[in-house]
Amino acid sequence: MPSQRRIGLTGGIASGKSSVGRWLSDHDIPVLDADRYARDALAPGSAGCQAVLERYGPAVAAHGAQTNQVELNRQALADIVFADAVERQWLEQLVHPLVRQAFNNALHGLEQTPTVVLMVPLLYESGLEGLCTEVWVVNCSREQQQQRLIHRNGLSAQQADQRIEAQWPLERKCQLADQVIDNSGEPDAWKPKVLSLL
Repeated sequence: MPSQRRIGLTGGIASGKSSVGRWLSDHDIPVLDADRYARDALAPGSAGCQAVLERYGPAVAAHGAQTNQVELNRQALADIVFADAVERQWLEQLVHPLVRQAFNNALHGLEQTPTVVLMVPLLYESGLEGLCTEVWVVNCSREQQQQRLIHRNGLSAQQADQRIEAQWPLERKCQLADQVIDNSGEPDAWKPKVLSLL
């Protein structure tokens, strides 16, 4: 294991990972964001973007306003992969190795930093927990996840459920975690716990 403290920050969709990640970042701890690396892996002109366009064609194509490059309609792609486990698996097999490589590159550049956070929604699902010295799971109820997704992303209850079910259940992640951060109460009620963990 590295001598560096590497905190794997995970949870379910809409459980509050990003809020905890932002707070840690505001406290000058580098936060490496898997979602950002996944977006980069499918950026216009990338090999990942090309592979997705070859598989799904015009159904997921959009023309960039800023560039003349074809980019992905991420909402259309999400609709496909969250409705079909086979398609989701195909996309994950494309993106996860690219995300892992991005983490390795970033960690290499932060070797002298005492503490780094790896914020990864699919930490266990993608096998990235091996990069971490400890894992924190941000937890809330399934009903809260659903309500937050409907409110935040404008999803229907069915679409919210599809996204929740695409991940491991939060109970399973909590059983595997070193620390569980409860985000089912008042906003920011988790801060004292996170401060004590640091």
